[in-house]
Amino acid sequence: MGGLMNKTEIAFIGGSGLYEIEGAELIEEINIDTPWGKPADKISIMNIDGVTAAFLPRHGKGHLFPPHQLNFRANIAALK
Repeated sequence: MGGLMNKTEIAFIGGSGLYEIEGAELIEEINIDTPWGKPADKISIMNIDGVTAAFLPRHGKGHLFPPHQLNFRANIAALK
């Protein structure tokens, strides 16, 4: 697992429809494996008004995973 908190000040999971954040500048995207498998999507590291943040779309970009198929353990572990 990554150590994203070494790179970021905050991490958050977005729900349906939150795919673009106004004023956010993408720094990098990270693929992470966890003991529970892959999270819903890549984690985006971005600068939002001078704050470095990690963002994970809860259902994956394009809403790929319905609620009953979310790997919530992997999502949380990936951001940890």
